[in-house]
Amino acid sequence: MIDAVGDEAVVELRVAELADAPTMLRLIHAAFAARPPVDPPAAALSETLADIEAHLVEGYGVVADVDGVPAGTLLLTPRADGVVYMHRVSVHPDHRQAGLAAAMVRGAAELAADLDARWIELLCRREFPQTLRWWQRHGFTIDREDDLGHILRRRLPVRVEVPTADDMHRLGASLAGLLRAGDLVIATGELGAGKTTLTQGLGEGLQVDGPIISPTFVLSRIHPSRVGGPGLVHVDAYRLGSAAELEDLDLDASLADSVTLVEWGAGLAEGLSSDRLEVDIRRDADRGDTTGEDEGRQVYVVGVGPRWATVDLGVLAVEGATR
Repeated sequence: MIDAVGDEAVVELRVAELADAPTMLRLIHAAFAARPPVDPPAAALSETLADIEAHLVEGYGVVADVDGVPAGTLLLTPRADGVVYMHRVSVHPDHRQAGLAAAMVRGAAELAADLDARWIELLCRREFPQTLRWWQRHGFTIDREDDLGHILRRRLPVRVEVPTADDMHRLGASLAGLLRAGDLVIATGELGAGKTTLTQGLGEGLQVDGPIISPTFVLSRIHPSRVGGPGLVHVDAYRLGSAAELEDLDLDASLADSVTLVEWGAGLAEGLSSDRLEVDIRRDADRGDTTGEDEGRQVYVVGVGPRWATVDLGVLAVEGATR
């Protein structure tokens, strides 16, 4: 489903098959056993192989492989009300602090969006306030209380089909129409996915000075507006190893007056603002020329924070479908 390259490992997220159930059970038990004990104990610890198999028959699962070895998993259960319930989010103790949970959650949200759901929910135990803060940093908010804790909810991404590079450029221009000074955009996607092409379209829509090229070696470029609007700060975080290195770029100085787009920013740039637009670009191997520039893409766009609570991102999908 998703390929990503970390600092030292290749991570692949895939939709689980029934044959993955034994591995998933092992990962779930290992992850939950490593957590502090709670009362009542986590139901995950008593689940059986038959339980996991039943979950996969009724819903979906995601498995994260690190260098070909299963290291994380989660389960998704669609509901009739347009909500997908996410549970058993598990990272093996040997792979914690590597961003694997965040990658799995992004992949799960995209899978849920493909199912035409609108929201994703999960339970966060009341005993783990630090876990609650982690979920909140990733765009989840408390929707209601449960006997065991908080039910958290996040809006699912809008999916936009982008058949060609020209369409990616036009999507960027359409996106510019929704942006204003102070907005942060985090763009994710593998090498050659189209992040810079999207940014070029965004720059055209904002009417900033160009040319807009990948800032990989200079880390960031500032493109002033030609029409008195917000400028564009284009950042490439590919070579950065931590959020602290991103902070060294002193982006706060320009954040309020510009639109800031950070390529490769997932897991690094979220601390720049609690309000942000996350854009995830995925290759579509089933469309077009799978070896050429016009290979199709699926682009997932979701807004995080109050700034985006009332913005209809669905217009991006409608515009893409009507071109």
